[in-house]
Amino acid sequence: MKSAPLQPAEIGFTPEGVPWSPLFGDVYHTAAGALAQARHVFLGGNGLPGRWQGRERFTVLETGFGLGNNFLATWAAWREDPQRCERLYFVSVEKHPLRRPDLERVHAGHALPELARALVDAWPPLAPGLHTLGFDDGRVTLLLALGDVADWLPQLAASVDAFYLDGFAPAKNGQMWAPQVLKALGRLAAPGATAATWSAARGVRDGLAAAGFEVERAPGFGGKRDMTVARHAPRFRAEGPRGWQPAAAATREAVIVGAGLAGCAAAHALAALGWHCELVDRHPAPAQEASGNPGGLFHGIVNPQDGAHARFNRAAALHLERMLKALRATRPLAGGFDGLLRLQAPRPSEDAALQAMQQAIAATGLPPEYVRAVDMAEARALSGLPLPGPAWFYPGGGWLRPGELARAWIEDEPRIRWRPGLAVQALRRAGERWQLLDAHGRVLAQAPVVVLANANDAALLLGLRHWPLAPVRGQTTFLPAGTPGLRVPLRPVAGAGYLLPAHDGQVLCGATTLHHDPDPALREADHLHNLAQVERLTGSRPHVDAATLPGRVGWRCVADDRLPVLGGVPDESALQQPGERLDHPRFVPRVPGLYVYTGLGSRGITWSALAAQVLAAGIDGAPCPLEADLREALDAARFVSRAVRRPAPPG
Repeated sequence: MKSAPLQPAEIGFTPEGVPWSPLFGDVYHTAAGALAQARHVFLGGNGLPGRWQGRERFTVLETGFGLGNNFLATWAAWREDPQRCERLYFVSVEKHPLRRPDLERVHAGHALPELARALVDAWPPLAPGLHTLGFDDGRVTLLLALGDVADWLPQLAASVDAFYLDGFAPAKNGQMWAPQVLKALGRLAAPGATAATWSAARGVRDGLAAAGFEVERAPGFGGKRDMTVARHAPRFRAEGPRGWQPAAAATREAVIVGAGLAGCAAAHALAALGWHCELVDRHPAPAQEASGNPGGLFHGIVNPQDGAHARFNRAAALHLERMLKALRATRPLAGGFDGLLRLQAPRPSEDAALQAMQQAIAATGLPPEYVRAVDMAEARALSGLPLPGPAWFYPGGGWLRPGELARAWIEDEPRIRWRPGLAVQALRRAGERWQLLDAHGRVLAQAPVVVLANANDAALLLGLRHWPLAPVRGQTTFLPAGTPGLRVPLRPVAGAGYLLPAHDGQVLCGATTLHHDPDPALREADHLHNLAQVERLTGSRPHVDAATLPGRVGWRCVADDRLPVLGGVPDESALQQPGERLDHPRFVPRVPGLYVYTGLGSRGITWSALAAQVLAAGIDGAPCPLEADLREALDAARFVSRAVRRPAPPG
């Protein structure tokens, strides 16, 4: 899915005070009131709140978020219903989202002030993509897809119970009601799904009928005689792809192997969905391997092509920023959370470099809340260092202690049981459960679902052939903050290497990158490499004996395409079955109940939270917080499909 720069909405008002769109020449709701319209048309037209009562999960999909009143009305109805579903998901697409100040202005004096304020406070930067906003301790989730509805509907992975078809009138905004848009609803419809819209136009009713809905007229609202309600009743239901089917588990129990960032994030995400998790690790405490560094960076990236890597990194960075804000409101976290600078690659002149950066931002439409191109003077002011040129400034970036974040995800969570000192050496299927065995064949733990989040050891445990993962050795260097010649930054600075601000009298810099190097010992040569990177970043070389410096060695787990590896473990025996279609990850059959989450490389802090939620949603059957093409780019089965499309030459 190619991202396109967003065009924010402009808001006007009619003489009666009704919000109005100059772009479409139409009002956002009737003069009779937005909430009353939402309750009559969309809640009433979909049989709510009755249909969600007693259910674990209920999912709504709205085709035009607009001012957010339908979401607010639905959230309020959910709150007021003592028999409400356990979790409410509200997925909404918006091509022209409001800027935060306009949203705040429109909702001033709202009839639901607490909810409207929470929506304004959670409103994301207007960057293309899918933004996950959580409310009421995560029991209400708004997935806001910013972009064109025709582009987004094929990219959504959700089983939708109720459709809110809202948008400006078909005569004003025909693309919103196009046949291909209405047809796409059928793919997303859960059994018994319903739809409602204020429009009674013939084209809308015919489009819904063509998508497999039984369509009826119903009394309209606000002076309209009729509206449309519908129930999905297709003549046949196509079987979905095998790749991302929910786990067929009789009980919501899972064992996660590995307690680094990946494993702790996975346990946290599953527990938030009601799963009871055992988290096992061979070490006596969490985050003892690559996640044990005393500091690490988190930030976005910019690429003019805006491919899968850049888009996923942006989604993950924005997701992490929201998550850290909520987490830091409940507990202290060591680190810096007020931005990060990343040096631009050298150009013939500062002006040429800055112009290239500004062009990249313009091409992708990225908002200043996510990234700014700053000239050398501002870069120096933000960093406190004599940086050699312009830089990317990521306001939501920073640094933290990865082990502290990992522990924060699992502490005080009653659904997570931490079991240290367990070295898993083998897996065994026993009926509908997986057993984890030690070196003597003894059962350490068992559950219907197992997630292998143990980095490079996952591939060894599974023995898969088509899985190009590699351990990459990295050495970091710890410098006393008072080291002569050391210039300490105000904020983290990254380029070929990185340098963190001082913390507890120490400055961290790094890191080396060496493939297939198993040496665990600190090396003077690697310290010298890191010191040279510091000199390139700051223009000054620390005066210190490298042979005496402390540091840390760890191994990143890196896939050959530099993206995470997650999802159901592919069943490689399918490669031997004639006639199997395996050229795309979604067609690859999976080993029941067995999942993997690894390959976070050097971006574990940035990636771990969102990737874990993608994995947990796939296991649980919840709406996916990532567009389909990005989820498939992370899919553990992508290497099998690649081998089918590009078989290795014989010999």
